[in-house]
Amino acid sequence: MRDDGRPPLESVDRALQLIEALRDGRTLTVKAAAEMLGVAPSTAHRLLNALRYREFARQVDDRGYRAGPALSGEDEAFTPEELTVAARPALELLHDRTDESSQLMIRRGTDIQFLDGVESTRPLRVAVRIGDRIPAHCSAGGKALLARLDGPAFDQLYAQGLPLWPTASITTTGDLRRHLQGVRRCGYGVNQDETEDAVSGIGVVVTDPSGQPVAALTLAVPSARFDRRQVTGYLDALGEAAALTGSRLGAAPAARPVR
Repeated sequence: MRDDGRPPLESVDRALQLIEALRDGRTLTVKAAAEMLGVAPSTAHRLLNALRYREFARQVDDRGYRAGPALSGEDEAFTPEELTVAARPALELLHDRTDESSQLMIRRGTDIQFLDGVESTRPLRVAVRIGDRIPAHCSAGGKALLARLDGPAFDQLYAQGLPLWPTASITTTGDLRRHLQGVRRCGYGVNQDETEDAVSGIGVVVTDPSGQPVAALTLAVPSARFDRRQVTGYLDALGEAAALTGSRLGAAPAARPVR
């Protein structure tokens, strides 16, 4: 660093500051990035677009940017935008078949991120989340995705233990490992009051052309209405929706869950 404390290349330093913020899990709007760097919004926009081009950033909605594959270390077969387009008919199918809130999510490290959803029309319903992130081990879809990891990948992912979450029922990696064995056997994940109080869910994976999981589809149901006797019907709808999404991605239909 120079004696006056200024970086030798301010444009590079600004890009690195943005990368550090994205790496720490922040969502940056153009306005927030401009304020952080002390530059005009047009400059911040150009820098974010440059990071997006090199996959250090990805745009999560019309205004926000988060860490991209180059930072997360996750090689995405499909972009969030491609998955959202491919899954939209499936989300509507789930809603039409069940009138419960249907959601599309992907895994981001130890979290899942909600990409899209269709909300139930019932008076008592679960609000759809879009853009939010929660720990994967608390979510039905997150559990379905985690169950597809092999042992070394699981160990690496949770080398620092499980992230804390107020309503989590699984609190150790040992408990999660044992729980995922059951998820693998049945082919779907269930969440009962784990993401938040009074909310339950059931989820399955969507696979890419090579059979690898790229996303999950879930039904979110108020716990007061969640009945284990309805699981078969939920799974029929989810299996059809996952197969529809996979076909729109060019994938083979997802394997039917074991019941």
